[in-house]
Amino acid sequence: MIYFRLFFEFFQIGLFAVGGGMATLPFLQRLGEKTGWFNQQLITDMVAISESTPGPIGVNMATYVGYNVAGIAGGIAATLGLAMPCVIISIIFARFLTRLKGNRYLDYAFYGMRPAVTGLIAAAAVSVMQVAVLNTELFGQTGNIADLADPKKIIFFFVIFWAIKKFRKHPITYIAISAAAGLVFAF
Repeated sequence: MIYFRLFFEFFQIGLFAVGGGMATLPFLQRLGEKTGWFNQQLITDMVAISESTPGPIGVNMATYVGYNVAGIAGGIAATLGLAMPCVIISIIFARFLTRLKGNRYLDYAFYGMRPAVTGLIAAAAVSVMQVAVLNTELFGQTGNIADLADPKKIIFFFVIFWAIKKFRKHPITYIAISAAAGLVFAF
C-alpha cells in the first residue's frame, strides 16, 4: 500500500536525518533514485519552494512528495512519517535527559555528531549547487568541460551571494528578486 510505504520511507528519513531540513536532502536524493518518485531537479525545486513557505523544510518537502505521489492522503502519510521519529525521540529524551545532564558520554556523542551533520548539510549544498548553477546533465551528454559551466547562473549566484552578505535583508527579498530575475532572464 502506497500510504504505508510513504510513511515508512519518510519515517526512516526523519529518524536518521539529524540536523534539520537540509540534512534530509541526501536521504531524499537516495529515495528519489530508489523509487523514481522524483528527480534531482524536483528536489532543487522543492528546496526553493520549502525555503519560501512557512514551516520546516523537511516537513514541507515530505508533504510535497507525498502529495505528488498519492494525493492529500499521501501528503499526510509522508508528513506524519517524517515527524513521528522526532516526536518519539523528544518524548524519550525529555524523560531521560534530566538524568543524563552532564554525562560526559552523552556530551561526547553530541560533540561527535556535529561534524557528521555538517557533512550531511555540505553534501546537500553541493548537490543543490550542481543543479542550480552547473549544467551537469549537458556535461554528461557531451563530455565537454565547457558545457559544465552556465555563466548566467554562476554570475547570478555570486551577485545574490554578495547582496546577501552586503545588505543582510530578509531572505524573502532575495527569493523574490531571484524569481523575478528568472522570469525576466529565463534562466
